[in-house]
Amino acid sequence: MTAVEISYSSGTSDTPLLGDTIGDNLRRTVERVPDRDALIEHSTGRRWTYREFDAEVDAVALGLLDAGITKGDRVGIWGPNRAEWTLTQYATAKIGAILVNINPAYRLHELEYVLNQAGIRMLVAARSFKTSDYAGMIAEARPKCPALEQVVLFDDPEWLQLLENGRAGDRNRLRQVAETLSADDAINIQYTSGTTGFPKGATLSHHNILNNGFFVGELCGYTEADRVAIVPPFYHCFGMVMGNLACTSHGSAMVIPSEGFDPGTALAAVAAERCTSLYGVPTMFIAELDHPEFESFDLSSLRTGIMAGSPCPVEVMKQVIDRMGMSEVAICYGMTETSPVSTQTRADDSLERRVSTVGRVGPHLEVKIVDPTTGLTVPRGEPGELCTRGYSVMLGYWEQPEKTAEVIDSARWMHTGDLAVMDSDGYVSITGRIKDMVIRGGENVYPREIEEFLYTHPDVLDAQVIGVPDDRYGEELMAWVRLREGAPELTAEALREFCTGKLAHYKIPRYVHVVDDFPMTVTGKVRKVEMRERARDILDLG
Repeated sequence: MTAVEISYSSGTSDTPLLGDTIGDNLRRTVERVPDRDALIEHSTGRRWTYREFDAEVDAVALGLLDAGITKGDRVGIWGPNRAEWTLTQYATAKIGAILVNINPAYRLHELEYVLNQAGIRMLVAARSFKTSDYAGMIAEARPKCPALEQVVLFDDPEWLQLLENGRAGDRNRLRQVAETLSADDAINIQYTSGTTGFPKGATLSHHNILNNGFFVGELCGYTEADRVAIVPPFYHCFGMVMGNLACTSHGSAMVIPSEGFDPGTALAAVAAERCTSLYGVPTMFIAELDHPEFESFDLSSLRTGIMAGSPCPVEVMKQVIDRMGMSEVAICYGMTETSPVSTQTRADDSLERRVSTVGRVGPHLEVKIVDPTTGLTVPRGEPGELCTRGYSVMLGYWEQPEKTAEVIDSARWMHTGDLAVMDSDGYVSITGRIKDMVIRGGENVYPREIEEFLYTHPDVLDAQVIGVPDDRYGEELMAWVRLREGAPELTAEALREFCTGKLAHYKIPRYVHVVDDFPMTVTGKVRKVEMRERARDILDLG
């Protein structure tokens, strides 16, 4: 009798983990490549070499010290992607202050909650972005936030004064502070977009995010010759860790195409700055590929990139490789609580691996798939809940030990809430969220499988499948679809006809809803919770 291979894998590596702080790591990069491009803001033309970037980071750091910010103090940052965001990220790390990322889409109620829950002493923010009047909301929230002592708005006199004070400061102070910092100190709080209740603050250390950024960059093959177009928002791990920290730990250039996502500007930035890597969630790549002037952009410099945040449709991946030239594009999977990446495809993985899996476990990490009921590791090929352990697992949710205990068990395994399968070679496929799984008449239905099939319909640009209440079966399937420009209206009958004979009858959507856009989080994840809520009204399900 042969032994059953279990769904467990650990990431071996000849490259050791980094043991330094973010500030020390940046200093080593500056010493190695002082004159290489560090940060480029495409929309404004502002740019810094590593030497210039480090000097400006020091100015912000000294300005913060001058303003009374010390190790362990929480500094909130609220705004879109711009150079000041990145400068503040590294400046707070250099003095041991904890940077609290605030979602650019937050409104007053959420802002107040985060300011109070994290006990933010200083808030650094943009004056406004798109339809958000940040300055107005801050003024309204401030009387209800007793911990908040200082507000500094980019480009306002307070920011300019902070910089001026810092530039006149003594850089020896920073060396003295650096000697008091540990790589295991909390350095960053990222609020996970809670779909129920208030968001929770994932608390991350230098060690967590520096190593995650570094090893993501290692698997992308980054060197000082790389130039990365960072399209996802900085407030999220995708932007500030997989983007910024992957770059600075390798001496690569961080390229900011624009404050918020715009497909044309992203393509223009890649062409103008000869970017070798482009980041985004699948919806961003879909928008770029669908841009009316796509063919006019010279994307020949692209080699790699990262697609993450939600599952990548097969057709989109094929086009990213064929039409954008991103032959080494990687799929990453993870969550804020794990800094974020746990698994990643490699440059030499086949197209099949890159579209049907989220790769293998990252260096120095462990993953396993367990039965959600018993907690026991399942055999390879069987579905269960994905768990991950290692340097990347957060310190915990900020001041919420009971919430932390719900997701990190006594052996320090992070329970992701994602359903997954591991194959015989250790590749992991995400089959859905435990909460997203639809149980129709006793059959477990995984929306991802149906979505992948719907992408093969010639008129479908994007598709999302949810479960809706049903008296007879408990749940029924509903497909929300975005159609290609000029496509005829798609009826439920026509879609069912397309699926018949190709999908099992219980996997064929009963309802079809055509939309221009899906409800999204600011990081580009589809909000299926909101879709399910809206579906009740659309279908009059009470």
